[in-house]
Amino acid sequence: MWPCGLCELFPNVCISLRIFLTILATVASAERFFSKLKLVKNHLRSAMSQTRLVDLARLNIESSIARQVDFDSVIRNFVNKKTIKSLI
Repeated sequence: MWPCGLCELFPNVCISLRIFLTILATVASAERFFSKLKLVKNHLRSAMSQTRLVDLARLNIESSIARQVDFDSVIRNFVNKKTIKSLI
């Protein structure tokens, strides 16, 4: 791989050079990912209403309570209320 047999003479240097060369590519890809993530988050924040943002924050803060919610009963209650409103 390296000319003049340098890998045989200095195997640790060869290994560290390979690691160093791959780290640069990984850091750049991670920076691009976080840059795109930042754009998506900014778009979501601007497109999201303030009440939804507050509700999502509240769910995150009260996550232990939110995990205990029975979603089937919440959906049934929602459907029943919509059905009653449509009948009136």
